[in-house]
Amino acid sequence: MAPRSTPGSSDTCAIGVMAKAPRSGRSKTRLCPPLSHDQAALLSAAFLRDTTANILEAARAAPIAAYAAYAPRGAEPLVVPHLACGTQLVPADGDMADGDMADGDIPAPAAVEGFGRCLLQAVGGMLGRGHAAACVLSADIPTLPTRRLVQAARILLAPGDRAVLGACDDGGYYILGLKRAHARLFADIAWSTDTVAAATRARAREIGLDLVALEPWYDVDDAASLARLSADGTGYAAPATRAVLARLAETSEAVPA
Repeated sequence: MAPRSTPGSSDTCAIGVMAKAPRSGRSKTRLCPPLSHDQAALLSAAFLRDTTANILEAARAAPIAAYAAYAPRGAEPLVVPHLACGTQLVPADGDMADGDMADGDIPAPAAVEGFGRCLLQAVGGMLGRGHAAACVLSADIPTLPTRRLVQAARILLAPGDRAVLGACDDGGYYILGLKRAHARLFADIAWSTDTVAAATRARAREIGLDLVALEPWYDVDDAASLARLSADGTGYAAPATRAVLARLAETSEAVPA
C-alpha cells in the first residue's frame, strides 16, 4: 500500500529523495561493470531504503517531512516497497500540467528542461502540500551524514527567503533546498555534468537569492565512487546498503577495493 499523501505543516521542511523504481538494466547502469544489472538494481533499492530512513532520522532532530519524489507515474508499487515507513510520495516525472506546482507558481519555462523539470516539479509539489520549505535530495548518497539534513532544514526554516545547496565532489549537488519554487534555478543547466552546482549558484546570483552552502559530499554513480563507498565508514550507517555490499563482496563480481 502506498503511503498516504497528507497536508504538510507550515512550520516543516519537506525533504524528497529523487526516486526511480529500481529496475534491472535501468538503475545505476554506470555501475555496470563492475556490477551486473541485477546487482545495480539491488544496490539502487538499498540506496532508497537508507536515504529515506536517513531523512526520518533527521526528523527526530528538526521539523522535517520525508518524501520520495518518484518517477514514472504509475510506478508506485515498484517504489514504495523500498522506502522507509513514513515516507510520503510526490510525483517528479517532469509533467507539471496537472497542478503539482505550489499555489501561485507558473509552469516551468522553456529554459527548464529534462531533469530540471523533475526537480522543479518535486519542489513545487512539496511546497504545494503546505510545507514552509522543500529540498530535493540525490538518491546516490546513502551515507550522507544526517546532520547535513538537519542543518538544511534549520537554515531554510529561519525567517527570510534563501536557498541551501550541498555540492558533490563531481560538480553536481546532493541537495537543493528552497522556500519558493524559483524556476530560474533550474533553467539553462547542463544536467549530469560537472558544472551543475556552479551554474545553480550563478542562477541564484542572477535573481538575488541568498544561497547557503553546506559541506560537500560524494555521490555513488561510477566504479570509483562505488569503491570509495565500500572503503569509507564515515557518515550515515546505511545498513541496507552495507548489507548489499557485503553480499556482493562474496560473489565473483566483488565490489572493487
